[in-house]
Amino acid sequence: MKHTISLLVENRFGAFDRVATMFSGKGFNIQSISIGETEFEEISRMTIVTSGDDKIIEQVVKQLNRLIDTIKVIDLTEHQTIERELALVKVNFQKSNYSEVKDVCDIFRGNVVDINNKTVTLEITGPPAKIDAAINVLLPLGIIEVARSGMVALKRGDQVKVKAINN
Repeated sequence: MKHTISLLVENRFGAFDRVATMFSGKGFNIQSISIGETEFEEISRMTIVTSGDDKIIEQVVKQLNRLIDTIKVIDLTEHQTIERELALVKVNFQKSNYSEVKDVCDIFRGNVVDINNKTVTLEITGPPAKIDAAINVLLPLGIIEVARSGMVALKRGDQVKVKAINN
């Protein structure tokens, strides 16, 4: 089963490496990882998508909690969440297919972010299933390249209260 884990860590050198090393050292696979500063520049949030049964995920959470830079670990899988991902999709450009590419872009509420005489690049954001659907619709039009950001997620409603480290 797929699990989404939100991990707050101290924003310092080596924090990401320790998380990645823990996953690889224990034989856990990371399907997606996204990292960025939070509202406090000294704290980063990692959103990690991994898979495994409940026992494996429980072990992952315990191991993450033991890392020295860890502030908070939450398995978001059982919570209502807001999930988003960004994809840049480069498609073959031909005058004959541009209106079809633009229609797909509009249907998925995307944006054309680059165009030249050979390619059109679309930006599509939303839940991972929406990104998958957009890519599937664009495949027959000739996808050249896809870059996905990895998922970011937050629990709906009340948020975990985190104070700045220096306060």
